[in-house]
Amino acid sequence: MRIAIANDMPLAVEALRRALAAEPEYQLIWVASNGEEAVSRCRDDLPDLLLMDMLMPGMDGVEATRRIMHDTPCAILIVTSDVERNMSRVFDAMGAGALDVVAAPSLGPQQVLDAATVRRKIHNIAWMIGHKTSRSVKPTPVRSTENRGKRLVAIGASAGGPASLVELLRQIPPDFPASIVLVQHVDEVFAAGMAQWLGSESHMPVRLAREGEVLQPATVLLAGTNNHLYLAPEGRLVYRREPTDQVYRPSIDVFFESVATYWRGDAIGVLLTGMGRDGARGLKLMRERGFHTIAQDQASSAVYGMPKAAVTLGAAAEVLPLDRIAARLLERLG
Repeated sequence: MRIAIANDMPLAVEALRRALAAEPEYQLIWVASNGEEAVSRCRDDLPDLLLMDMLMPGMDGVEATRRIMHDTPCAILIVTSDVERNMSRVFDAMGAGALDVVAAPSLGPQQVLDAATVRRKIHNIAWMIGHKTSRSVKPTPVRSTENRGKRLVAIGASAGGPASLVELLRQIPPDFPASIVLVQHVDEVFAAGMAQWLGSESHMPVRLAREGEVLQPATVLLAGTNNHLYLAPEGRLVYRREPTDQVYRPSIDVFFESVATYWRGDAIGVLLTGMGRDGARGLKLMRERGFHTIAQDQASSAVYGMPKAAVTLGAAAEVLPLDRIAARLLERLG
């Protein structure tokens, strides 16, 4: 896997070099010391993955991510030394198309652990850009009676998702007659911050989904751990490790398939921007079970991977631009 680094700190670059050196399949092809150089180098020698710092002199990581995803798209992993302080910038970069974020590794006592975390993130992204598929849970198709008459909007997103979710939620009124559950590919370390950020931009409360809770209308719940969010047979939300071979954690497919299997009321599945194929198969199962399904169109997607996979599978009853999805939800749910 051909990997590049954009970072102006020599110690951070050295820590990343050591993390990559432990994996023979990872090849470091170049290092850029600022955003402008990273954009230029990507034009000349496009990597499979770019490890992008947030704070660099001149063009920062957010703008560099935006330029690269527009001119020469590639997988981007945000690497930052101060996650809490840079949280808003991290979500801006993910909105521009970055796939994930990881704390910058150190050369101190935590070096081994930090490097392993970076390699795990890279491994997951390698899986994504390889467009591989994993088995998902296929429970017995028996729906609960607990949620009969209730309404649910299940939304999945990945690269570019934070910005798309903000735009979508801004258009939904506070008295929305359905529950909304979001499954966004984001590490649990950043999930709480993302929920708070989305809530500050939404007319409805946004918080992390809790183990065992029952869905309520006019509330937005975000999958909040690295385990999969799952709708249990009795209609409650639970977290589970299985399937362990599913690289997307939390997996959109796992949640969509559980909704298709156990949700008794009305539901709409929405698959937004993202790299890879997660969510396409689950959206198809929702459609096959009689639920309405929507995929974001190519023009409004930061990364047209997951929605495209859904369209190819025939999983989407409608393909809509992002700015029309909220209105369509309101039309369908009244």
